[in-house]
Amino acid sequence: MGRGPVQLRRIENKINRQVTFSKRRNGLLKKAHEISVLCDAEVALIVFSTKGKLYEYSSHSSMEGILERYQRYSFEERAVLNPSIEDQANWGDEYVRLKSKLDALQKSQRYPRLAQEDPYSGYDNEKALTDQNGVLQKFMEAEKEKNKALMNAQLREQQNGASTSSPSLSPPIVPDSMPTLNIGYHASTEFITALN
Repeated sequence: MGRGPVQLRRIENKINRQVTFSKRRNGLLKKAHEISVLCDAEVALIVFSTKGKLYEYSSHSSMEGILERYQRYSFEERAVLNPSIEDQANWGDEYVRLKSKLDALQKSQRYPRLAQEDPYSGYDNEKALTDQNGVLQKFMEAEKEKNKALMNAQLREQQNGASTSSPSLSPPIVPDSMPTLNIGYHASTEFITALN
């Protein structure tokens, strides 16, 4: 003989209520274990008695891990389904911030050298080139003086007749001023002294 449907209402007798709680709690824990084993599901079960005693079951992982996963999932789901007005206002701010960052990156891609250089580095580069040019001019003048001295010595030897047996060599032609290489913009000395 089968039992008829059970009416779901609070059991008035305290002892019967406690017995029913224990039996159904054990059945619920058994079902939780079965579904975790058979279906390889993560199951967390928490039951508090009327006296406040805790009964829990968790499958493979710890209860804390399952609860954290539940909180993350429910928070993300609520954020997607019900975006708050504050979040929508923040989206506008975030859009403006990301747009300006994108523009800055695109500009730096167009002008990578200008973005990296200091605006005053042109003056420093010009000064360095001017200094190098001066050093090169001094070096060229020293070499020119050495060549003149060497040519004068060869000329004296020829005039003294020391080298009469050898054919006369014409001295190399050395121009009075050697050409110099000027690179870049050259500011007038008045401008440079005014900056200092």
